[in-house]
Parts: sequence; C-alpha cells; structure tokens
Amino acid sequence: VQLQASGGGLVQAGGSLRLSCVSSERTVNVAWFRQAPGKGREFLAAINWNYRPKYAASVKGRFTISREYPNDTVWLQMTDLNAEDTAVYYCAAVYARDIPTTETAYTSWGQGTLVTVSS
Repeated sequence: VQLQASGGGLVQAGGSLRLSCVSSERTVNVAWFRQAPGKGREFLAAINWNYRPKYAASVKGRFTISREYPNDTVWLQMTDLNAEDTAVYYCAAVYARDIPTTETAYTSWGQGTLVTVSS
C-alpha cells in the first residue's frame, strides 16, 4: 500500500488544519499517528473501508477522521489546536478485520507532514 500524506503547516493556537492521506488501496484501515519531538508515535484516529472511525481519547471531539472515494482520500480535520499538537503527523495502513490502534500493527506508512502550532 502506498500512502501520500499532506496538509501540514504552521497554524496559530486555537486554529484548525486538515490533513489528507491518499491511499493506493481501498480496503485497508487507514490511521493517523503523530510524533512530537522526543516522544514516541501516538495513535490519533483510524477509519476502515466502510467509514467506521476509531479515536484516541486524547483527541476525540477535536479531531475528525473521514474518508472519500473513489480516489480514497482519508482526511484528518483538526480543530482547537494547541502547542501540544505540534508534531510530525503520519498516516498508516493495514489490512485487518478490526481497527488497530498500535503503531506496530500497521504495515504501510506515508511520509510525515509537520504541523506546528504557535502560541
């Protein structure tokens, strides 16, 4: 599976940003992770081929994941951003019946896209 992530940038605290991830395969689960400086990779949200989402408790209510066909784009809409959201954001994919939330479960990764939130 090939993934192409984009949409990162600089945003002021309280602002919003939308990331996109284009997948080469339709039937995979696609997830968003992020990695802040000096920290491990954190699961944020995922969506399966049938639009079913799953969220980390830390972002539920602020982040929304969605998926569009036919060109299979997975969006991560992020709102009310703060400095703690500054990180490199990655999309990842895996064929699986359930929607995993662990980094090691995902077999394909896109390049990261940097999100910087200024306070």
